[in-house]
Amino acid sequence: QVQLVESGGGLVQAGGSLRLSCAASGIAFSIVAMGWYRQAPGKQRELVASATSAFSTNYADSVKGRFTISRDNAKRTVYLQMNSLKPEDTAVYYCRTAWGSRDHWGQGTQVTVSS
Repeated sequence: QVQLVESGGGLVQAGGSLRLSCAASGIAFSIVAMGWYRQAPGKQRELVASATSAFSTNYADSVKGRFTISRDNAKRTVYLQMNSLKPEDTAVYYCRTAWGSRDHWGQGTQVTVSS
């Protein structure tokens, strides 16, 4: 059974930092791409950052230079370091992977940035 469990969200002031974690089980973590997505109220879910099994990364333009995705294959965990947070970063953040011909999502973690 695939499980993705996010943690690390919270309330932070603008300009602050948070680090999100997503622990995976039930998949061959080292060979799959992992992604972080977010969904703000009234908006569609959007890709924030992704990391392939070869550690190639991709970022949404809105977070480039502020967010960093990384992965620790030994710990089966993907991270999202978020710096210089802005109120518009407020959203529920989800991690996602594809395994067994389907998408798998975590339950999400709330990030709230106050101005």
